[in-house]
Amino acid sequence: MKIEMMTSQVALLNRMQEMERIATQPEQSLSGVGPDLSFGGAMRNVINQVNAQQNLSSRMVSAVDAGQSDDLVGAMVASQKASLSFSALMQVRNKLMTGFDDIMRMPL
Repeated sequence: MKIEMMTSQVALLNRMQEMERIATQPEQSLSGVGPDLSFGGAMRNVINQVNAQQNLSSRMVSAVDAGQSDDLVGAMVASQKASLSFSALMQVRNKLMTGFDDIMRMPL
């Protein structure tokens, strides 16, 4: 249990460091040369990353179940990473929906 908590904390720390690195980068032009900087593009990228983590986790657990792999620890770590990523994505979605509801309730 402690290993899982430490692993999830390490994953969260890595994600925070990646966000910090992205935030400190100079702005790129919107000419289409760089990555998609729109909100929809950012959400699409995050959803694709979470989906990829879940697919990897599923493949690793299936391989352990079928006896093709003996990396149970790796499969459990991948499963926890996928679970944590999905939970974070759901929290972002809930915050966005709450913000949208607040805007919709504002009087004109």
